[in-house]
Amino acid sequence: MTRTDFATLEAFAADRLEMLEETGLRRELQPTARGAGAGAVRSGREMISFCDNDYLGLSMDPRVIEAGARALRTFGAGAGASRLVTGDHPLNHELETMIARLKGLPAARVFGSGYLANIGVVPVLVGPGDLIVMDELSHSCLHAGARLSGARVERFRHNDAAHAGELLTGARGRSLVITETVFSMDGDIAPLADLAAVCARRSAWLMTDDAHGFGVVEVDNPAPIQVGTLSKAVGAYGGYVAGPAALIDLLASRARSLVYTTGLPPSVLASALASIEIMSSEPQLAATCLANARLFASLIGHEPVDSAIVPVVFGETAKAMHASEALAREGYLVSAIRPPTVPEGTARLRFTFSATHREADVRTLAALVLRQLEVEKVH
Repeated sequence: MTRTDFATLEAFAADRLEMLEETGLRRELQPTARGAGAGAVRSGREMISFCDNDYLGLSMDPRVIEAGARALRTFGAGAGASRLVTGDHPLNHELETMIARLKGLPAARVFGSGYLANIGVVPVLVGPGDLIVMDELSHSCLHAGARLSGARVERFRHNDAAHAGELLTGARGRSLVITETVFSMDGDIAPLADLAAVCARRSAWLMTDDAHGFGVVEVDNPAPIQVGTLSKAVGAYGGYVAGPAALIDLLASRARSLVYTTGLPPSVLASALASIEIMSSEPQLAATCLANARLFASLIGHEPVDSAIVPVVFGETAKAMHASEALAREGYLVSAIRPPTVPEGTARLRFTFSATHREADVRTLAALVLRQLEVEKVH
């Protein structure tokens, strides 16, 4: 690269950053050290995090940490290669068997992340000439997988199964309906039974992403294709696809994000195994997590919630940013969520609750949020 090329590239990036800054949409990485009990340290300040997806606190559980440490000492730090070469450590299959059993499906396949699972499985299921009908509020990785497939994509109104059915009318080729189970930004739950009924009538397949429900929210999920992550309630890392055995076998040949990605480190797999065992044997963790979310929602006058996510919408990006900064000054870490992550005019604080949060902190946070809502109303 010549000096001229470097200068034009720098100018291009600087110009785009200035545009983002002017609209309040510039994002910057904030080094944050996490600790037990939802603790966090940012910029030298000790805080309590209420924007973490570690819903059950298992990432800091000594049993989970020790399981990972044992595997690290025994098997080393990395997988060494993709799973199709030498990176298919036996712990992968132990974990897949456990996930399939929990999901009530014949088989499962572990991927490097939930994002990789979604962009890998969708193009295996459908392609050019096929149709994808997906909830308009589906996560970015689901939209990415849909685009990679080459199939025609239609979006149905949020949680509107009837609209999904309308969009499936007259479809040719294969049809795939996609939704999240618990929506990441609103915390509401998809009408899975209604969507399954629509799929049955229209000969479509139903695929769900349970990233924010797995281990926390029990739902009757009739979908034959179920995707999720190991980085949220499980507290480790990775993703999975569960479904019919033949489909899971097919992924090893056709899912590019599995075939061409190095396998997860054995220590991560071991941590995930230990975490899921705890999750399954200690249901009080999920109960406490949900109780904290429901308490907060009731204290701020929010409608009742069924997940660990409680959004408080401020509308304007500047107001959401101001509220986040005000809470940070009080020692509470809650990130502002801005477009394009959420639709324009719906910037918000997204509060997430953990089994490790103390009731006193939940109550104090609620009082601070009510005060901040009054402040923003005045302005």
